[in-house]
Amino acid sequence: MGEREGVRPAAALAFALIGYLALAICALGITSLVTGREVVDAPGAGQVPGIVGMATSVVLVGVALWIMLRAAHPSYLAALVAAVAAFLGYVVGLCIGAVFAGIDAALLGAAVGSFVLSWFAVVLAGAGAVAGWVAVALVRTRSARPRWPWESDEDE
Repeated sequence: MGEREGVRPAAALAFALIGYLALAICALGITSLVTGREVVDAPGAGQVPGIVGMATSVVLVGVALWIMLRAAHPSYLAALVAAVAAFLGYVVGLCIGAVFAGIDAALLGAAVGSFVLSWFAVVLAGAGAVAGWVAVALVRTRSARPRWPWESDEDE
């Protein structure tokens, strides 16, 4: 297999996951501010469901992107895969976190349903899509490190 021309997949994955986490937290906060709603609408649940949901989402996005980025020429379809992974990871993590927080089944169902049918789900999937697109763009882009004018060869 030939040498890659872009960023190494591991570095692209690290940049994408850090960006995903930052973008998702910021976007969820702004969406909460604009809509006047809580991201996880479960009274008495505390912060555990949201933290576990975000952690699970990051892990699932990371696994999905790692699988997609290992290809010789990764496809931008990874953005769609990352969006679905972000959404599903958060929902699964929300359920796991709610169980650890001791929420009863009815309140858990209401909280998950409230999240799935809200703008929060769209925003989270959008953040996953951006992370997936960025990761693939980093791997596929032909680039070199920045160079100052005085670093060029004088023989040219």
